[in-house]
Amino acid sequence: MSDLLVNERTRVKRLPKRGAYDRATIDAILDEALICHVGFVVDGAPVVIPTIHWRDGDELYFHGSAASRMLRTLRDGVEACVTVTLLDGLVLARSAFHHSMNYRSVVVFGRARLVDEREEKLRALDRLVEHVVPGRSALVRGPNESELRQTLVLALPIAEASAKIRTGGPIDDAEDYALPVWAGVVPLTLTKGTPIKDETTGAATDSRGA
Repeated sequence: MSDLLVNERTRVKRLPKRGAYDRATIDAILDEALICHVGFVVDGAPVVIPTIHWRDGDELYFHGSAASRMLRTLRDGVEACVTVTLLDGLVLARSAFHHSMNYRSVVVFGRARLVDEREEKLRALDRLVEHVVPGRSALVRGPNESELRQTLVLALPIAEASAKIRTGGPIDDAEDYALPVWAGVVPLTLTKGTPIKDETTGAATDSRGA
């Protein structure tokens, strides 16, 4: 794993000090996020689709129905732009203009490849389950042959990417610091709630992986 080369597409142009190009930062954001947005062009028009993603080494994976327009389009070599954002806080300033958010984000450009070798596909789908709920794949039935045929898996190289991160409090104009207005950061986190048991569940009572 090494830092990525910066080009005109990946260079952070607006507030460049917030940009990061090292794989450790990029991978950490990709690994923490559960949802990405995949942008591509179909018939001359832009399309952006939210989907589950996961990382394995130097590639970012997506999966879905073999009938998926997004997956069939990317399988055919259309270039993609994938974004991930983690929202860490609301930044409340003393003026409306300077309100902001704290976030960690990644943009990845590239062309995906079809994962069609059976063992790699099975391994990738196992990693998907582990990404969403660690430990879950050992408790559930794996995909059968019919399900494998109905599922497309694509891998996008993490070769052209950058991160952008904002941290800290509001940055107000000097004359506004005297205003009698509360300012600061409201932290935001994504947390798991108490699992809700499926009423059709049989004898199993093991809630590990929930």
